[in-house]
Amino acid sequence: MTVTPPRTPRTDGPVPVPPARSVAHPGETAEEAAEAAEVTAAAATDAGAGTAAGPGAQTRAEAGADGDGLPSAGAEGAELPSAGAEGGELPPASRGFLAKATLVTAVLSVAGSLLGLVRDQALARLFGAGSDTDAFLVAWTVPEFAATLLIEDGLAFALIPAFSMALARRARGVPGDPVRALVAGTLPRLSLAFVAVGALFIGLAPQLVGILAPGLPDPALAVDCTRLTATCVVSFGLAGYCSAALRAHRRYGAPAAIYVAYNTGIITGMFVLGGHWGVRSAAAGVAVGGLLMVLVQLPSLLRQLRKRTMSEAVAGQEEARPLDTLLLATVLLFALCRQSQVLVERFLASQLPAGAISHLNYAQKVAQMPMILSVMVCTVTFPVVARALAEGDTERARSRVERDLALAACVVLLGTAAVVACAPQIVEVLFQRGAFTAKDTAATAGVMRVYALGLLGQTLVGVLVRSYFSAGRGSWYPVGAMAAGIVVTSWIGALSVGAWGVYGIAAANATGITVTALVLLAGMGPRSVPVGIRGVLLELSRPVRAALVATLAGSFAAGRFADPAAGLAAGGITVTVTFLLLGRALGSQGVVSALRSVRSVTRRLSHGRS
Repeated sequence: MTVTPPRTPRTDGPVPVPPARSVAHPGETAEEAAEAAEVTAAAATDAGAGTAAGPGAQTRAEAGADGDGLPSAGAEGAELPSAGAEGGELPPASRGFLAKATLVTAVLSVAGSLLGLVRDQALARLFGAGSDTDAFLVAWTVPEFAATLLIEDGLAFALIPAFSMALARRARGVPGDPVRALVAGTLPRLSLAFVAVGALFIGLAPQLVGILAPGLPDPALAVDCTRLTATCVVSFGLAGYCSAALRAHRRYGAPAAIYVAYNTGIITGMFVLGGHWGVRSAAAGVAVGGLLMVLVQLPSLLRQLRKRTMSEAVAGQEEARPLDTLLLATVLLFALCRQSQVLVERFLASQLPAGAISHLNYAQKVAQMPMILSVMVCTVTFPVVARALAEGDTERARSRVERDLALAACVVLLGTAAVVACAPQIVEVLFQRGAFTAKDTAATAGVMRVYALGLLGQTLVGVLVRSYFSAGRGSWYPVGAMAAGIVVTSWIGALSVGAWGVYGIAAANATGITVTALVLLAGMGPRSVPVGIRGVLLELSRPVRAALVATLAGSFAAGRFADPAAGLAAGGITVTVTFLLLGRALGSQGVVSALRSVRSVTRRLSHGRS
């Protein structure tokens, strides 16, 4: 049952309310009509709330219901117009808003990912895949952990629901400003914690390297790199805080640009300092890139925090509110367990011949690109789900999560099919130059294909875990699910590394994360957003079948060409066409939704030109 939160009393007289839609517009599907009716009804509720916006707010909300009348995404990203004065309530997110926000996030995230590939290409070209690169990649464990804990998963799972709740309380007219109170109660304490942990890592760098890679031939180089990369604990923590706050305010441009700034810092560091510092230049680039991640978001966040609400002007500042301790503990432990897969891999690979860690790293970075693209939509919709739960609207949250699962699964399975079918061509085109040889290409491509088998599990974990934490309450179930996956990863990796080497490590990773995804899906219900498990599994089976056929067809097409670029193009086109056609024929919700969105964008572009 949908529960509407209490609103402030009306003070400005009647406001026009749009009529409820009972029929679909011409050319509109039943699903689109229902979704538009839901947004229109929500806009009507907001119109009756008596906010300070006056009658003009209704016009803007009604326009947003159909996805029209939204401002173009600017430097700070897409945002619906506020339904009131500065700091007023944000209206419900329409399909048009989510599409524009996703587009902004996608463009900047893809740019960051492409720069990440350039970064890896530069690392491979300048330093190859030997002991020096292995030493840097051991130090790279620190920013990998910090990104997961402080930007992508852990801290975001705690802060976005907290800011969403503060925004909901502000919209209900709570005296003072709950958003500023949250910042005052959390940012100083978290900043001190970031500094303390960063200093601890710098001081204990030799011991940390010894634990991460006991078989490393040159630990001194790894220690130097680790001391440089450990500075990212502070910068990533502050960047993650800014990112969560901005996304809760529906500002997506600056948070999506952080990896553009980060990889720019690393690439610049390698080319400017590489001749004098060697692979240490990449570690110095991590330190510079982390600082840039904060600077690119700071102006936008300060503008949001300067806004004053009417209730704050009347009643003064609300008392500072710290984060819930249980929530913070569980989200950080979950993120720590998830990133522990990297520890298992590095520990096992450090005992293999030189270059094993590098092959695993390059394979994982490329293989995970489809997963990064697939969870992009969840990055945009997580604040929407959190706000719906903060307002008591569990049905809206459930519908959003199920649609996210369908779309994310289709995106990642299409990417998985392309990776498996065209792995040798992808690696050769991206990396085979300079110190990166054909032998390195063959090893990396083989590992990448094994890694790809776990991409669906990675995506499902990324989508499902947001449901557990979107209500802003601590939950131990995701931690237990991730711990079970780590046990499986460690067990299979230890048993298979001797016989299969890096392939055994990659297979352990894929199996462990798939187990975690299944456990999380089985627990959906009272502990999180109550999605229909049977319906989700049935929906997932459709793109899985399409991906299997597309992989076979793409592999055949890619193998017909001796030139790697031509083979990659042929294989990629074949995989895409086969997957989309089969997905449409099987009735995959994600494929149908994606094709409908493409048609909608095409129509709007053609109308704009005319």
